[in-house]
Amino acid sequence: MQIIAHRGASGEFPENTLLAIEQAIQQAADGIEIDIFAVDGELIVIHDHHLARTTNGKGSIYQYSLAQLQQLDAGQGQTIPTLWQVLQLLHPTTLWLNIELKGADTVAALVALLARAELQLQFDCSRLLVSSFNHHLLAELAVQRPDIKLAALTASLPLHYAAFASALNAYAVNCDVSFINADFVADAKARNLKVYVYTVDQADDIARLRQYGVDGIFTNYPARSRQLVLVLNENK
Repeated sequence: MQIIAHRGASGEFPENTLLAIEQAIQQAADGIEIDIFAVDGELIVIHDHHLARTTNGKGSIYQYSLAQLQQLDAGQGQTIPTLWQVLQLLHPTTLWLNIELKGADTVAALVALLARAELQLQFDCSRLLVSSFNHHLLAELAVQRPDIKLAALTASLPLHYAAFASALNAYAVNCDVSFINADFVADAKARNLKVYVYTVDQADDIARLRQYGVDGIFTNYPARSRQLVLVLNENK
């Protein structure tokens, strides 16, 4: 079961910042999950389009220029990073990256940025998984970059289980820990889908999901969750 750092090591460091990602790398996470919006044609890494929860700013990101957003304090002296900065940070590592599309205008900017990353960084886009609750965005990305792996997000237990992800020709389905059950996982596996679950920090949830056979968990505490998995493996 892989350990994916949810917004970086966000339980201990400011979420979706370069510091949280650096710490997740040091904590030996298998992957990193981040969220992106587009502002001034640039992709920025932040979960909410309102600023108050994670920065010292007020109002919406869309009320600011990119330069103004980059002056805000995102905690512990961190700023709101760009996706380009994250790709630069992860490029020398072996970690994979789950990019969640939040804003409705993110696909064109992402396609352009990935082309730049492949050219200038020789970034391997097979290390990417792009997810969204907006499945229309995933379908749009599939047309423009059919090689990019997709993950369909759900915060529910659909009537037909993982059929919605199969309809998108997705690689994975990313599920809410509050709704997932063994039947959903079995259905997803029968469809050759990977199953990743968010947000998983508690030992009982980790044990349950390990029993289900999920492929990975998004966690705010990658080092602690890794240790819990190791203990479960030793005691099996």
